[in-house]
Amino acid sequence: MCFNVKSEEFNAIEFPEACRSQDWYLSPLGVLPWTTGTSDGSNMSDISIDALGQAMGDFSNHEKLGFDLGAFVGDLAFEDDSGSEDISLEGLQQELEECESDEVVANILSSGDKLREYAKGVENNLRKVELDSIEDYIKESDNLVSLHDQIHDCDSILSQMETLLSGFQEEIGSISSDIKILQEKSMDMGLRLKNRRVAESKLAKFVEDIIVPPKMIDVIVDGEVNEEYMRTLEILSKKLKFVEADPAVKSSKALKDVEPELEKLRQKAISKVYDFIVQKLIALRKPKTNIQILQQSVLLKYKYIITFLKEHGKEVFMDVRAAYMDTMNKVLSAHFRAYIQALEKLQLDIATAYDLIGVETRSSTGLFSRAREPLKNRSAVFALGERIKIIKEIDQPALIPHIAEASSLKYPYEVLFRSLHKLLMDTATSEYIFCDDFFGEESIFYEIFAGPFSVIDEHFNPVLSNCFDAIGLMLMIRIVHHHQLIMSRRRIPCLDSYLDKVNMSLWPRFKMVFDSHLSSLRDANIKTLWEDDVHPHYVMRRYAEFTASFIHLNVEYGDGQLDINLERLRMAVDGLILKLASLFPKPKQQIVFLINNYDMTIAVLKEAGPEGGKIQKHFEELLKSNTSLFVEELLVEHFSDLIKFVKSRASEDSSSNPERSITVAEVDPLVKDFGSRWKTAIELMHKDIITSFSNFLCGMEILRAALTQLLLYYTRLTDCIKKIPGGSGLNKDLVSIQSIMFEIRKYSKTF
Repeated sequence: MCFNVKSEEFNAIEFPEACRSQDWYLSPLGVLPWTTGTSDGSNMSDISIDALGQAMGDFSNHEKLGFDLGAFVGDLAFEDDSGSEDISLEGLQQELEECESDEVVANILSSGDKLREYAKGVENNLRKVELDSIEDYIKESDNLVSLHDQIHDCDSILSQMETLLSGFQEEIGSISSDIKILQEKSMDMGLRLKNRRVAESKLAKFVEDIIVPPKMIDVIVDGEVNEEYMRTLEILSKKLKFVEADPAVKSSKALKDVEPELEKLRQKAISKVYDFIVQKLIALRKPKTNIQILQQSVLLKYKYIITFLKEHGKEVFMDVRAAYMDTMNKVLSAHFRAYIQALEKLQLDIATAYDLIGVETRSSTGLFSRAREPLKNRSAVFALGERIKIIKEIDQPALIPHIAEASSLKYPYEVLFRSLHKLLMDTATSEYIFCDDFFGEESIFYEIFAGPFSVIDEHFNPVLSNCFDAIGLMLMIRIVHHHQLIMSRRRIPCLDSYLDKVNMSLWPRFKMVFDSHLSSLRDANIKTLWEDDVHPHYVMRRYAEFTASFIHLNVEYGDGQLDINLERLRMAVDGLILKLASLFPKPKQQIVFLINNYDMTIAVLKEAGPEGGKIQKHFEELLKSNTSLFVEELLVEHFSDLIKFVKSRASEDSSSNPERSITVAEVDPLVKDFGSRWKTAIELMHKDIITSFSNFLCGMEILRAALTQLLLYYTRLTDCIKKIPGGSGLNKDLVSIQSIMFEIRKYSKTF
């Protein structure tokens, strides 16, 4: 009885490596190699598992009947196989050599036992082990039968599961193919959906852009022009652009139905907004209308009307544009004309053609000349004075004529000029920004302001040609410069060319008027200008105030051309004042006249700029040199003998020329004369200076210089006396230096 180990149930049993190359079976003798066939030629593998079970059952019954395994097997004996021809000794020597190291073999050989007997003992041991193993198998026969049944049941279950799983596999394969088909269909449907969505979005946009909603028709045709109307115009504009821009739309059948309606709406919208804009433009012409408020609060709210007309009604847009330019041109021209007429009533005439530095003021100018106030009492014509404030108030609001007229105020022309151009700047800035925002065109501004510019030119050109106020002209030049800076800060370039033109017209006129003043000094009639008075001449005062005014106006600008003109004027007045001084009969009077005029000029120039300047330094040098001359003249007048002696004799060296040595007799009259009247002479000098010089401080400086020079002369005299033999006898008549110093200090206290 045996078990087929080739069955799949025992595939998990592990066998030695040498046994894996052949089939094995279980037998009552243990696990034996499986033979390929039985004695009757049948294959052991064909034995059914049922027959095996029956055999195992029979085997179990034998055990119960006291089956004797030893009797059944019998004694095992080894026959002598020495005579077998199949035995081969090849490789024996190699095997023996390999066994030398084996411990068992070595023990056998060392004990001297015979190999056959040892082998028989081993065989008996193996047989005993085999019998024990068979008994163990017989004891476990019930378990093996149970195992067999379980295996059989497992086979049945596994067979069913195999069938079920095979069905599942077929169904899964079918499902997989279905899923693949569904996936392909899903991808196809997704692509179709995407295409349909794209088509739907384009079609929806097309429909939205081309249809004309009834509400839009109602608003365009019957609605009032308001914010809703502006939004509807934007929608209509988009539809008109859509129809015109897309070539595919032009070929669509839908356009044939919609296009006539769109055209009617376009024409109706253009007509309606044109009437609306014209009404607003008419409102601009109404008197006392605040143009800027109307522009900002009304017109700019509807600026899309202009955009719509520019895009869809070019001819109507040009009509609106022309109507606005014509309206604003006339309105602004009228406003500026009225403002200029009001300003002209406030003008204060400052100077005429005869108001020149070198013009004599006492005689009339002819039979037809008007009587004029003497210019020497009108020095404000040449003085800057309070007029400089106009530069500091450059950005103040423009004058309001009726308020100034009600107050009976009059202003120099530069005040009116600033006010007019301030109004022009503000109006131009507002209009320029509005034109750029409302029409999107800057060029409209220049066409609108052609009228106002012309009105201003009609007023300004005659005024400029009759202006002889050099200071006023220079103030206007500075005003234009500041206005250019203001417009530059505003970043509004619309008045650049106009202000440049005004500036270019002011400079030639200023040069002409300035040259008139220069010529009046060069060509002045000395005899008519001369007066028998050593005090500052009115011509010199005019010059000083005139020059100081321009120095003040040029402090922050550094105009080199103006400096050159002032230098020319200074040279002319230098020549004139010297000519006037030469008409005085006495040199002392000439010097006093020059000192008074130079001192007055320096004082006026200092008011214009504390740092002085080239012109001021020039007159300070002239004052210093003439002061030295006057001191000498004054001392010579009162101490001529003393000064003559000191200059001629005191410096001589008596040792080199004994014949020319100074004697006591020669010096004694000088000492006695000085001692007898020096205080009186100083008092007379003081009175003379007080009456001669109009500037008290200048006179005191001159007196102190004269007394100091007198002290130096007298000191040299006393030094000379000390060198004269017997000069000590004059000490009783000499005035001490301390006494003279005390007197000088007494007059110095008056400073």
